[in-house]
Amino acid sequence: MRLLALLAVAVLLTVVQAQAQVYAPYDGYDEYGGYHYDDPYSPYPPPPYYDPAPRYQEPLYDRRKPSTRSARGTIVIATREHTLIYTTARGEQFAYPIAVGREGKQWYGTTRVVSKRLHPEWRPTASMRLKNPRLPTVVKPGPNNPLGTRAMYLADGLLRIHGTNDPSSIGTNASSGCFRMYREDVEELYDMVEPGTRVIVQR
Repeated sequence: MRLLALLAVAVLLTVVQAQAQVYAPYDGYDEYGGYHYDDPYSPYPPPPYYDPAPRYQEPLYDRRKPSTRSARGTIVIATREHTLIYTTARGEQFAYPIAVGREGKQWYGTTRVVSKRLHPEWRPTASMRLKNPRLPTVVKPGPNNPLGTRAMYLADGLLRIHGTNDPSSIGTNASSGCFRMYREDVEELYDMVEPGTRVIVQR
């Protein structure tokens, strides 16, 4: 009887171990040599790019604040306040927090939106690449693109109002002159603003 009991226990342990192997957590590798899709020598193509959901949680409507500025159909950027205010042709106003240029990289005056890009590419300027030769000539759309998911180009062709892959920079002087916005904000503004919209950049 004791021998039968020991055999039963051994069989039970074997079954439990087999189940543990079957249901072991997935470790991120597959049976084809342990490649992951982002490994440089992976035999698999990368998955299609899906814009990831932002890691920050900020209610969109809570970011709108009343404003006394009333230039209809105009974007007003208050640099010191790190705020962009768009007043629609009907007088409705939307205020958004932004990041502005670093000291010595700020520009003030009046310009206009000349074009818009959905999922823009980023092409570092010649001066940027001179300072940092490791910069690529172009960064394709995706999580590593510093322009985010939308960009509105201003008249000089170099300055932009755009999204960002660094939402922690919003509210600071962080850029090379462009104006960064949270993802939800820039996507909303992009849908409302058309080329030709006047942009006033104030101190």
